[in-house]
Amino acid sequence: MADTRKINITSEIGKLEAVILHKPGSEVENMTPESAKRALYSDILNLDVALREYSQFKGVLDRVAKTYEVKDLLNDILQDENVKDELLDEILSQENVWGEEEKIRRLPVDKLSVQLIEGVPIHKDNLTKFLSRERYSLLPLHNFFFTRDASMAIQNNIVIGSMANTVRNREALIMKAIFNNHPELKANTFNISERKNCSPACTIEGGDVLVAREDIILIGIGARTTSNGIDYILRRLKERNLTRHLIIQELPYSPESFIHLDMTFTFLDHDKCMVYEPLILKPNKYQTVHIHIENGHVKSIQNENNILESLKKLGMDLEPVFCGGTNDQMTQEREQWHSGANFFAIAPGKVIGYERNVYTIEEMNKHGFEIIKAKDIIKGKTHPDGYNKCVITIEGSELARGGGGARCMTMPVRRQ
Repeated sequence: MADTRKINITSEIGKLEAVILHKPGSEVENMTPESAKRALYSDILNLDVALREYSQFKGVLDRVAKTYEVKDLLNDILQDENVKDELLDEILSQENVWGEEEKIRRLPVDKLSVQLIEGVPIHKDNLTKFLSRERYSLLPLHNFFFTRDASMAIQNNIVIGSMANTVRNREALIMKAIFNNHPELKANTFNISERKNCSPACTIEGGDVLVAREDIILIGIGARTTSNGIDYILRRLKERNLTRHLIIQELPYSPESFIHLDMTFTFLDHDKCMVYEPLILKPNKYQTVHIHIENGHVKSIQNENNILESLKKLGMDLEPVFCGGTNDQMTQEREQWHSGANFFAIAPGKVIGYERNVYTIEEMNKHGFEIIKAKDIIKGKTHPDGYNKCVITIEGSELARGGGGARCMTMPVRRQ
């Protein structure tokens, strides 16, 4: 019998039971300085180094939870011809494949599941293709190892991301197909982009959505998630006659390190959170808005001083830990740039992050978090269960240059 794991995410810190990952492949390497901007990168990555760092990350998660790989899940569902045809219909209708539809449809499933992510090379069988500087009929999904963005679990449901950049649309289509069809992960899915009352401006990505508590959701609004996208979530909650609180945080559109809320704020424990102080706590022009929904109606919508004050009013009194430490704003800026605020909790008070952000890690240690190297967990020298609070550090010199951290690289589907 399949190990069916029901979708269940009611917080950011509950003990992790199952999570979806994507091991970086040749799609990361199939990038040039010229194509990097289109791929939403400011630099190109060394795959060998990135894979060594990713193996540490996955090695830790394998010790504490069930891990799924996107390619394996995709390969599983493509065995069903109807599922394969439906997914390809959606992908090929959205993307210019240079008249190679039939060649793509004839690919064996094992190759198709790989090439839908790593890219389908162009068969240069006519002059136009021969002269083109494009190497792929279906472009590689350079960003897919940041599995957080294309779908998000909220309680027992999956919201399919409506991506801000078309280069990432296929990620959402793949995740929708997985959650609609995989026997171990089949769930109720809500697809914003298919709603008739959503305009092209209606975008939302998983890095902007944090489930604080069963009745509280934090959402960032900025370069990747729009007010229209948040209004979709609001409508869904109203339709279900739920009493909920949405706390909305405006984000800068630049620099690019502010693309999602989880690059400035993440939960660490029942009573602690990681914050980028200049945005989250210091006075600035970026609004924090609290929307209270009660029995299917918006009871109130009002400004708050900041996220922490809004949460405190709702019974969540959190002590902030500062990304980059407390002594120097330049250090805070440097470490926030390399995902210094982007932590992923495997249990209350037990989180994973990049060791390169030394001032942030030191600040966590001052707040009672023991520092553990990922290598020591993988080698069996220690285990997170032996600590009350800990921060597990992975090497991140290369992965961080992709523009995301530990939370970005995870799509949790079940927590206790």
